[in-house]
Amino acid sequence: MTIECTHLSQLQPVTPSADGCQECLASRDTWVHLRICLICGHVGCCDSSKNKHATKHFHSTGHPLVKSLEPGENWGWCYADKTYVYLSSVIN
Repeated sequence: MTIECTHLSQLQPVTPSADGCQECLASRDTWVHLRICLICGHVGCCDSSKNKHATKHFHSTGHPLVKSLEPGENWGWCYADKTYVYLSSVIN
């Protein structure tokens, strides 16, 4: 059974909020990979990072869609529907 994201209508044109994980930069911490919120542009670290700021951003704001900020990756994740979102046909 394939689960489809039901939140694609919430996608917004966004600008990254920082050149790295916003919260890790502020606390001088490190991260593994970066994710950008496709609703507001918040940049947070992934769940492989110790602080998991992208997921924390979802829990605090309810913004369900993130995209990988890693070079060459064009996939996203919907936290609410718990499914990958392949964005090449949706956004650049």
